[in-house]
Amino acid sequence: MEKEAVLTVSDLSLYYGKKKALNTINMTFYKNEITALIGPSGCGKSTLLRSINRMNDLIPTVTITGAIDYKGKNIYSPKIDTVDLRKEIGMVFQQPNPFPFSIYENVVYGLRLKGVKDKALLDEVVENSLKAANIWDEVKDILHSSALGLSGGQQQRVCIARVLAVNPEIILMDEPTSALDPISAARVEETMLELKEDYTIAIVTHSMQQASRISDRTAFMLDGNLVEYNDTKSIFLNPEKQETSDYISGKFG
Repeated sequence: MEKEAVLTVSDLSLYYGKKKALNTINMTFYKNEITALIGPSGCGKSTLLRSINRMNDLIPTVTITGAIDYKGKNIYSPKIDTVDLRKEIGMVFQQPNPFPFSIYENVVYGLRLKGVKDKALLDEVVENSLKAANIWDEVKDILHSSALGLSGGQQQRVCIARVLAVNPEIILMDEPTSALDPISAARVEETMLELKEDYTIAIVTHSMQQASRISDRTAFMLDGNLVEYNDTKSIFLNPEKQETSDYISGKFG
């Protein structure tokens, strides 16, 4: 069965000043899948992830060529509203970054920005988002306490709930478990596997075990190039490129 493409990167190159950080990247992300981006530090995987919701726009020296097609439009077209884009393509960062508000206010933050005031609706979104992020049972009795009082793993799941509350299509995760202990990381991985039923997920990870456990497809990047992109099983068990094989077997990285 042909998978539905959600987002397609075409000939994407990115420069920081004169330094080329991404070199003519072509790849497609598919509906209800987790795509892992792997490769050594500095290979361009986080830069690519941040290109998908135009987070790199915030860096003044960046120049981008090529296109990213989402819903029939190039997201780099001048007509695209980046605020709206980032609601549809949400981002979870490496360090949990809850706002210094209550758990409840963290989750409804995006809806309040949109002017939503209906308390019944906000309550419902909070419950549904925290349930989807696998943390409702742990926080339902302390919703009005500061999110900063939670453990790192709980904070990260609240940040996931905050992204879910605005009803995105795609969730980008930049090493979402690297700052967490193994038990918390496992809870976030479980959450991701449940979320892919409803969302498309792209994750940058340093952990090859994580990529092999949870992703459907894996992209191996090196020096700003996409070396190989295939279903995860093929990448790990039968890579086509020598560099992929060397990286996965631990010869460098």
